[in-house]
Amino acid sequence: MRKIAVVVDTNSGVTKKDLEAYSDVYVVPMPFMINGEEYFEEINLTQKDFYNLLENEAEIFTSQPSIGQVVELWENLLKKYEQIVHIPMSSALSKTCETAQNFAKDYEGRVFVVDNKRISVTLKQSMEDALKLIDKGNSAQEIKDYLEKTSLDSSIYIMVDTLKYLKRGGRITPAAAAIGTLLKIKPILQIQGGKLDSFAKVINDKLARAKMITAIKKDLETRFKDFKERGEMELAIAYTKCQEKAEAFAKQLREEIPDVELKFVDPLSLSISCHIGPGALAVTAARVVR
Repeated sequence: MRKIAVVVDTNSGVTKKDLEAYSDVYVVPMPFMINGEEYFEEINLTQKDFYNLLENEAEIFTSQPSIGQVVELWENLLKKYEQIVHIPMSSALSKTCETAQNFAKDYEGRVFVVDNKRISVTLKQSMEDALKLIDKGNSAQEIKDYLEKTSLDSSIYIMVDTLKYLKRGGRITPAAAAIGTLLKIKPILQIQGGKLDSFAKVINDKLARAKMITAIKKDLETRFKDFKERGEMELAIAYTKCQEKAEAFAKQLREEIPDVELKFVDPLSLSISCHIGPGALAVTAARVVR
């Protein structure tokens, strides 16, 4: 029997292709209701199909995975593994974590649900941390304790290309969206500890990228100074349907912050994409295990 399995959901950005490089990692597909029908990311919903539906005014709602599906995965894994470390998306963005924690009580000592307060590439980095800690001989309880202790040691800044989808989701008023569109405002959002909040407003992509890099630099020089000096920080980029723009931003980021590794340039998880739409660009800094 193998020791510990790591479970994440597709909000981590971990894809089926990624799993070829990771042993002992398993992914729960996140469901979406689209025009009244249920779809699952990476099963019957591709990134391409998702954006086609989103841009053609489909009615899209995110949903929690069925707890029955999650428990069935746990049951199957516990036939092969002694313990499971399950790292769902941030509890500040979904009830998924709380639901899993409640059901994990029936598996005391075998299933450990982590409130990691991360999403997208920062959650993917936590998954890699869990694997490193397993290799170091840590128990599932010790991995959970570490990931929760360091859960706030990350920052995400997201430039939104259009206000349309924030308006549709009720995150801004129609009047604010109309004014922002008229003035061609590019809002920058932030996620600190899982909550999506406003950070800044600029008038074009160039200024938005500069603003986000300045914000990440400040975090590295203040909140994360000690971690950076110990080599415990990594950068990442996430994007929605704008790969070329993301790769150009990655080049700029490497030039401006050469002393911190840029680990991932990945598509943003669809559960956030449906709220911010295509053309969004995010930069993250997260503390990692060395």
